[in-house]
Amino acid sequence: MPKLGMEPIRRDALVRATIAEIGAAGTLDVTVSQIARRAGMSSALAHHYFGGKDQIFLAAMGHILRVFRAEVVAGLRRARTPRARAEALIEASFAPSCFDPATVGAWMTLYAQAATHPETNRLLRMYQARLHTNLRHALRPLSRSADADAALLAALIDGLYLRAALGGGMTAEAAKGTIRRALDQMTGAGT
Repeated sequence: MPKLGMEPIRRDALVRATIAEIGAAGTLDVTVSQIARRAGMSSALAHHYFGGKDQIFLAAMGHILRVFRAEVVAGLRRARTPRARAEALIEASFAPSCFDPATVGAWMTLYAQAATHPETNRLLRMYQARLHTNLRHALRPLSRSADADAALLAALIDGLYLRAALGGGMTAEAAKGTIRRALDQMTGAGT
């Protein structure tokens, strides 16, 4: 007989184990058995809750996106100026909860999977659209080319994640500094 109330706990354990396994492997080339073992349960139970590795990965990315959204919302609540809004988005992108090595590995896997998996592609497009919209909104009062500048900042964020994933020694502080310098150039704040 199943233990009542265990499903959310087990699902969460599998999601966290998926992020950790992908982070350790640097790819989605992990098995459900490896994920389940890290979560402390059988692979049959993992299949029961999610069906397969693709579904577990989508759930893991959903978790990562919810954590990112919480960081963004908290930062935007504190922001009082357009510049502060842009900086809140930068801070959220490189917050410890969003920029740890396992999470960065999961992001890189998302990008790789998006080319061939429609559900993963949809998730990636949703994230990109939301980030672009938030950046454009923050930049509109600061820049005459807010749309293009938002696209550039989003691409810079992605590139810095890629550099971190490839072992380029990219720290969160260095990444934020790079993006702030770009923001200064876009808005004329550095001159």
